[in-house]
Amino acid sequence: MCFAIPSRIIAYDADNQMARIDTLGRQREVSTHLILDALAVGDYLLIQSGFAMEKISRERALDSLELYQQLIQEMEAGEA
Repeated sequence: MCFAIPSRIIAYDADNQMARIDTLGRQREVSTHLILDALAVGDYLLIQSGFAMEKISRERALDSLELYQQLIQEMEAGEA
């Protein structure tokens, strides 16, 4: 099983189809070659193995991130 945590684009190079993303406070570069939608800073993506697989709505991303944060807190507290 693989979890795709929503990641926010913080910088985008359209010419090279590369994005710098933030995933729960960690930043990295990913390829956006597989995304056909127009992309911009602030958009949210689902990432798999260094490739953006899907652009998702801000609402869906924020809902998912809230659940991940709850899970992280429960794991840290030994409740999960």
